[in-house]
Amino acid sequence: MNQEYEQSLQTSWQERQEYAEMMLPLIGRLYRNHAVEILVYGRSLLNASAIDIIKAHRKVRLHEGIKLRLRESFPIVEALSKMKLAPAQIDIGKLAFDFHYGSAVDSNDLDGYLKDKLAEVADKDDTQKPQDVVLYGFGRIGRLLARLLIERQGENNKLRLRAIVVRGGKDGDLEKRASLLRRDSVHGPFNGSITIDETRRAIKANGSYIQIIYADSPDSVDYTQYGINNAIVIDNTGMWRDREGLGLHLKAKGTSKAILTAPGKGDIKNIVHGVNDNDILPEDTILSAASCTTNAITPVLKALDEEYGILNGHVETVHSYTNDQNLIDNYHKADRRGRSAPLNMVITETGAAKAVAKAYPKLAGKLTGNAIRVPTPNVSLAILSVNVEKSTDKVAVNEFLRDAALFSSLQHQIDYTASKEIVSTDLVGSRAASVVDSQATIVADNRITLYVWYDNEFGYSCQVMRVVCDMAGLAIPDLPA
Repeated sequence: MNQEYEQSLQTSWQERQEYAEMMLPLIGRLYRNHAVEILVYGRSLLNASAIDIIKAHRKVRLHEGIKLRLRESFPIVEALSKMKLAPAQIDIGKLAFDFHYGSAVDSNDLDGYLKDKLAEVADKDDTQKPQDVVLYGFGRIGRLLARLLIERQGENNKLRLRAIVVRGGKDGDLEKRASLLRRDSVHGPFNGSITIDETRRAIKANGSYIQIIYADSPDSVDYTQYGINNAIVIDNTGMWRDREGLGLHLKAKGTSKAILTAPGKGDIKNIVHGVNDNDILPEDTILSAASCTTNAITPVLKALDEEYGILNGHVETVHSYTNDQNLIDNYHKADRRGRSAPLNMVITETGAAKAVAKAYPKLAGKLTGNAIRVPTPNVSLAILSVNVEKSTDKVAVNEFLRDAALFSSLQHQIDYTASKEIVSTDLVGSRAASVVDSQATIVADNRITLYVWYDNEFGYSCQVMRVVCDMAGLAIPDLPA
């Protein structure tokens, strides 16, 4: 009996692995040839491994109560690979589950089902033109943005990283920049090949040619001499935060728009994608993607407010240390931040609670906030304690947030975990703006306390990319709707 059981386990695993391996080239070609990104219940399979595909399918049980087999989803991928499709994000998990267990359970016409569910992009021409992108600065966020841009290389890639602007230019600088992109102590090795062209001062990554430009001021660069035109400049230096400073990018030849990867000052729109991205207008030339913490907490707060009505609350962020702190005790203009970051928990202030109102004005004046910097290099935790209008309980709140993570307009911003063992390092590389830790949820009548994880580097960078797509006018629908 034990031998039969072990044999069945091996057979089941081998079947899943074989289907996943058959999916890989189809998923790759769908993106390279059609700019169609495949997901399973919100988890992207772009550049995924066979094991990643199997693990993504296991997530379905969390939401539906039963598992989705790869033999049920593979025909969906196979059919998509034969269709003419415009750019889109297509969730094969949702399609397969609906086809086999939902509205189409009695149908045998898969092709007809897909044409109906994907009518928005099926048999449509791709009319969207590629957009040149420039990274101004190459620090933590800049290098992760580079990874995100490079991973999407292909014939129909819509956002093309053309150049990186940095200070310096000394001997060995180019190799050091490439090495920092190639290896990362937190996010691991780069997924691909990176070489340098010393003569042309360029980095070549996965078939991309990326010009390295040395400059001390944004307005001193002539991008057109490198064949770059109408570029969106992503300023990840944080040196310029107002309209006048960021406007220097628009004085350079070959640029059209600029986005800041930090909170903007003055009248600059602070965009939290999923919350107020509808505020992005074609005529906007300068935008801010707000802060990592604002991006983490605002989508969850918006969802809670719309469902339960937030009266007031407090946000406490337990934040990994950052480059603006000291490795060892030394002078710092800010209180307490001069003390050694790897050795201390440091109480400091955060503007995230007030910044929420810039993206979601309904919460203006309702939130207070503070922060504790802790000795971890990445992944932070926001504790949201709010009083709401409706009495509720833990089960109802968690079920609501689980559904929001999968079926709402915030599905790319909010993720959800039911694990009892998850810790911060498990969330490194999360593409969501935040991950609700359902096991830690506390509800007492009309008081709700949520523990929300966020990769303050990679998750935030994914949010920045979503804003860049909107600035470029790229219409990429999420299907099925």
